[in-house]
Amino acid sequence: MQKSFKDAKPTLYIVSTPIGNLKDITYRAIEILNFVDFILAEDTRTSGVLLNHYHIKKPMLSYHEFNKDDQQSRILNLLAEGKNLALISDAGTPGISDPGYEIIKDVIQANYHVVAIPGPSAILAALVTSGLIIQPFTYIGFLSRKKSQAKEMINSYQNRRETLVIYESPNRIQSTLELLHGCLGNRRISIARELTKTFETIIRTTLEEACQMEHNPKGEYVIIVEGNHQKETFEDESIEDHYKRYVDMGYQEKDAIKAVAKDRELPKNDVYQIIKNKH
Repeated sequence: MQKSFKDAKPTLYIVSTPIGNLKDITYRAIEILNFVDFILAEDTRTSGVLLNHYHIKKPMLSYHEFNKDDQQSRILNLLAEGKNLALISDAGTPGISDPGYEIIKDVIQANYHVVAIPGPSAILAALVTSGLIIQPFTYIGFLSRKKSQAKEMINSYQNRRETLVIYESPNRIQSTLELLHGCLGNRRISIARELTKTFETIIRTTLEEACQMEHNPKGEYVIIVEGNHQKETFEDESIEDHYKRYVDMGYQEKDAIKAVAKDRELPKNDVYQIIKNKH
């Protein structure tokens, strides 16, 4: 059990930083960045701009996708020496579509504290401005660069009702929109670019219309896609298979029965009896 502020231990702070506008940093984030002994940065040059802006003079260590394995032991050794560390990404909250997850897991397993310093997130900024249903939502992140794998991933979400959140680079935005349209049909979407920056742009449209647009080749994109709200008929799926599908997704038995009953507009007890008789 981690008691973050009662048990004194060397700590890795997960510090959220601005996704564009440098003013979007919290007082607490600045305080922590001034407090720690070292700052782990995805790109020390990018992070240097932020730290210089707020006159934060702390030694930085590079930690990114290509050196994460080499840096692991160094980071754990610093914690063993009693040092406190901050992890920041190029923008937003570390661990989201960057290698932060691995070092967070390693630090937890080594029995040191991991503490979040909340703040900006492109996911939430794009989601709350989309005009689409906010919860539930599923964060997918970047799709595979291989078209066949990307298509397989999108198809796996085809019947899901929650709003989908996808990151995409500017050079792949067009092909990804076309792939989404081909797999999901003509759903409502919101496309956010350069969030919080001078040229922030949010396009609220449909997949069909988005495929016909010309998209700016600069700045990362966040695509918010409407979930599948078409009523399912379940003509080709038995109640037992429907129930098993929810169980395979990780639902507890009673929650799976409840979900099946809701989907099919049946009394929960009727579904329970059918499942019970099959077992």
